[in-house]
Amino acid sequence: MYENTYPEKRFRITLEFLKTHAPPPSEILDLGVENPFSKLLSSEGYTVENTEGQDLDVDLSQLKASSAGITTAFEIFEHLLSPLEVLKSLQSEYLFASVPLKLWFAKAYQSKTDPWDRHYHEFEQWQFDWLLDKAGWEIVDSKSFTHPVKKIGLRPVLRLFTPRYYLVFCKRKST
Repeated sequence: MYENTYPEKRFRITLEFLKTHAPPPSEILDLGVENPFSKLLSSEGYTVENTEGQDLDVDLSQLKASSAGITTAFEIFEHLLSPLEVLKSLQSEYLFASVPLKLWFAKAYQSKTDPWDRHYHEFEQWQFDWLLDKAGWEIVDSKSFTHPVKKIGLRPVLRLFTPRYYLVFCKRKST
């Protein structure tokens, strides 16, 4: 997925946001297989356990067994059919998550070659807030940001001004 691109701006903003609320060292369960960002987290002093590539729509066992105090889920929930069940199954006290926001000028993303690299959900900010609330999470802080692409055209110009990512820090609601 990162063979030809490295989202430097997104990684920098996400790391700064995480460090603001949960400086290293901290134990993290990172949803998704090991990737350049989880490697960056490890190099910054976090202890990171990644999920093992299981289909999180059907296999929640690793989420339920984890003792990490923090779960991170960066660009994961848009790929799931049932993110509500995943969010409810997390055992951690804190959650950092981000989703790409629905762009009114672009269709939902679908890789033609990789069945794991497709978006089932295209979130608007209020939808993700609602999902988190319904799953038992309280948003403590959030941030939206643009992520321009180095291409020519109308859509790349619109990406200069239209927020592309929504990042949240949540804590589990008291019962």
